[in-house]
Amino acid sequence: MENAFTLDTAYSNQNVLYDCGVYRKIAWPFSFYFFNFAASAAVLPYVVLYYQELGFSGTQIGLLTGITPLITLVSAPFWTGLADTTRRHRLILGIVLLIGSVILAVLPLLRVFLPVFLLIIGLNLLLGPVNSFSDSASMTMLGEKKELFGRVRLGGTLGYGVFAILSGTIVQNLGLRAAFWVSAGVMFAAFIVSRKLEFSTVESVRVEGGGLHSLLKNPRWIGFLVLAFAGGLSVAGLNSYILPYMGEIGSSELLMGIALAFGTVFEIPVLFFGDRLLKKLKPWRLYTLSLVLSGIRFLLYAANPFPAAVLAIQMLNGLTFPIMWVAGVAYADEIAPEGFRTTAQGIFSAFVVGIGNAVGSFLGGILLPVLGGRGVFLVLGSGILLFLILGTLLHRFYERKSA
Repeated sequence: MENAFTLDTAYSNQNVLYDCGVYRKIAWPFSFYFFNFAASAAVLPYVVLYYQELGFSGTQIGLLTGITPLITLVSAPFWTGLADTTRRHRLILGIVLLIGSVILAVLPLLRVFLPVFLLIIGLNLLLGPVNSFSDSASMTMLGEKKELFGRVRLGGTLGYGVFAILSGTIVQNLGLRAAFWVSAGVMFAAFIVSRKLEFSTVESVRVEGGGLHSLLKNPRWIGFLVLAFAGGLSVAGLNSYILPYMGEIGSSELLMGIALAFGTVFEIPVLFFGDRLLKKLKPWRLYTLSLVLSGIRFLLYAANPFPAAVLAIQMLNGLTFPIMWVAGVAYADEIAPEGFRTTAQGIFSAFVVGIGNAVGSFLGGILLPVLGGRGVFLVLGSGILLFLILGTLLHRFYERKSA
């Protein structure tokens, strides 16, 4: 009995030490998410407002917010594929972050459409793969504890929440241009932290057609990418049109910042206990659930004319985008072939923040002057639910076909 007790105690202590080691190691990706999402919170919600301040037309705004994310459809798979092939993940990530910081610092000095348009294209070319790199590094550094990804991603939620409040205050006092400079400084901090990220050392298997061809040979990707596109529509609404919508219904800049932070608060418990949700529902079911709630959330925005009620709708935030991303990253990692895990994250990201975001942003830019913010959310919310149905049907078809 004494020997058994000793063995059990030693095994328990070994597990505790292992868990502590894991948490110490993932402190770096946690910190990277904090600064990366803080940089986004500092500027992304104010981009459309800044374009309006510059006097750009609805078509120009639609072009800036819609066509440029399409570049992510190419840039994310390109950079991540290059990194998987050359095994130079950290170097490539560092380069895109540094140049991206410089572009963000220069952008508010420009007032004419064409130079702004060209720099925005450059920014998207560079920053398209950043989330894919951090997701891949996190899954690698978690090792056998991949289900804890939600807790790592929690760093991004905290960064976004803190800087949503700070940037709201800064913009109200210093103007919209200051948001770009704050974002540039925070992104440089993300660059410093990125030096500590670790990536998979598994060699890419050489296949005809390259990594993209290897991934798309798996029919499970077809339905998944349709759902990723639907997720991109939700990203477009939340990143580009939540603040114009709030301004339309009479919200102050302060309330806008509070609403963003309020939504962030509800991400924290969901992400912290995301491992339990992943174990119970599995990545695919959890992803589809997040899209159902995203569609409902957008339809609630469309029906709501009251500023204060936005805070209540924001309570759904924890169960929409963050859970969608956690489940999507987990599913992409699950079905990715060995040696192409970063590429898999790049393709997933390309469909969410690339093509889905581009279509939603471009469509929203065209519809905003005609239907207003509520009309934009009605169209996007309906689109999310329609593509969710399509993706689910395709997934079931291929599952039965392969059975």
